Amino acid sequence: MSNTISQIEKAESEQQKAIEISGSKAVLEALLQENVDKVFGYPGGAIMPIYDALYDYSEKLKHILVRHEQGAIHAAQGFARTSGKTGVVFATSGPGATNLVTGLADAMIDSNPIVCITGQVFASLLGTDAFQETDVINITTPVTKWNYQVTDATEIPDAIAKAFHIASTGRPGPVLIDITKNAQLQLFEYSGYKKCDHIRSYRPEPEIRNEYIEQAAELINQAKKPFVLFGQGVILGKAEQEFKAFIEKVNLPAAATVMGLSALPTNHKLHVGMLGMHGNYAPNVMTNECDVLIAVGMRFDDRVTGRLDKYAKQAKIIHLDIDPAEIDKNVKTAVPVWGNCKKTLPMLTALLKENDHSAWLEKFRELEKEEIKEVIQDELNPKTDVMTMGEVIKVLNELTNGDAIITTDVGQHQMVACRYANFNNSKSSVTSGGLGTMGFGLPAAIGAWYGAPEKTVVAIIGDGGFQMTLQELGTIMQFGAKVKILILNNEFLGMVRQWQQLFHDKRYSFVNITSPDFVAVAKGYYIDGQKIAERKDLKNALETMINHDGAYLLEVMVGKENNVFPMVAQGTSVSEIRLK
Repeated sequence: MSNTISQIEKAESEQQKAIEISGSKAVLEALLQENVDKVFGYPGGAIMPIYDALYDYSEKLKHILVRHEQGAIHAAQGFARTSGKTGVVFATSGPGATNLVTGLADAMIDSNPIVCITGQVFASLLGTDAFQETDVINITTPVTKWNYQVTDATEIPDAIAKAFHIASTGRPGPVLIDITKNAQLQLFEYSGYKKCDHIRSYRPEPEIRNEYIEQAAELINQAKKPFVLFGQGVILGKAEQEFKAFIEKVNLPAAATVMGLSALPTNHKLHVGMLGMHGNYAPNVMTNECDVLIAVGMRFDDRVTGRLDKYAKQAKIIHLDIDPAEIDKNVKTAVPVWGNCKKTLPMLTALLKENDHSAWLEKFRELEKEEIKEVIQDELNPKTDVMTMGEVIKVLNELTNGDAIITTDVGQHQMVACRYANFNNSKSSVTSGGLGTMGFGLPAAIGAWYGAPEKTVVAIIGDGGFQMTLQELGTIMQFGAKVKILILNNEFLGMVRQWQQLFHDKRYSFVNITSPDFVAVAKGYYIDGQKIAERKDLKNALETMINHDGAYLLEVMVGKENNVFPMVAQGTSVSEIRLK
């Protein structure tokens, strides 16, 4: 470490008089004080002073050089999702900053805590259409929880402190700090870094109202057919144990949203499956049969509700959420329970009477048997020579025992993985839920591995999505992330093809996608791999992938025109879910 860093550390610890440092070093000091040790980024002209300062901080801040800024932010999302920490991204101005927009939108809708720091042209050039100048603040305002442009170095410590506070508290989300080049170069009197724990205009958690807790408890105690829906809010609130205690006290059947997967172990006796368009049969049908519907940390998006005018009209709805804006946004509630479910669930559980809803739970199991007979049996144990995506996931489950972290891209493979993968541990399912971003899976897996390097991380990706961000194989090559890449190749943009088959008279319009030799591409990045097309090779190939010391790519050829069922067709109610 340089003498400058030693002086800064001394000033921080002894609270001595201010010392003169650059804005760039103030950025890096702020990151250290926020306990950041990994940054995903890509350098450029407008952020060069920060990268120059980073040269002296390499022992304390590990920088992972991605191959595209979108890869950086998806990696930061994966890191945040598996570590529970805030992901950090560096990017330059202009195209560097605009390349973050998709990831920002993804992180915003999926509530991922991210801090992006972008370089910007000199303040004197703002508004002149200077080289690589874009108005990143106005561009990113709709897709960030907060953003701010720094033009003077003295603002940097406070701006970054606010950024971390806002990104990580309440309902998490992405924050962007845009720093002009002059502010990065500017020397100023640095008096140390103070973490932010309060902003006057920002209330991360609403006030918990006891009367609503009491009303909710009364409804649940009186319910004959209660049903719980749980989302990522349980994971974000670190309320997994509180949630288990809640459902176990009253024997409440519970179903996960896509984002809620892994909050409750897949094999838990009260876990009745996944909600949504390609979710399980029972939880979708029983949504319109229950008398009290309890939503915990989820937002009733259209993929869960189907037709809103036919959604759970018979039920009294209780909605627990930290974000008051989500309550009554899509579905009218009988009782709104504002607050962090880490706090509200124990308060609610304390008021509940122990109960036995085994007869009601058995109705879910009866419908589950119907789904097994009509869908699951043939998907996991096909009688044809063609491999299915489901049987690949089945064998993967057997080999990982449900302890792997699974990241997915977006499409049929995503829904199959979410339906059939086993999750024993929280924060082990990483997918793009709300935005549905193709290209998410590979960079997210890189970040997920950095967030939990002791775990096996498997990126399940389709042949289409993989080609959107395959350049991140270069990041794996250079930095050694031990990511297992499992490509399920059906030679189609499968989900779009499925819709074209079912709803557009099988008019396959530009969904037949030609792919390169993925194994050869991987070998070009010094990553081992293989391709298989026969069932007899599946288990050994998956074992080789998992046991390989390092990254590995396995391409599995699966049925070209296999569909994902059950399915709630767009414009229909959840009770109209089709098995075929």
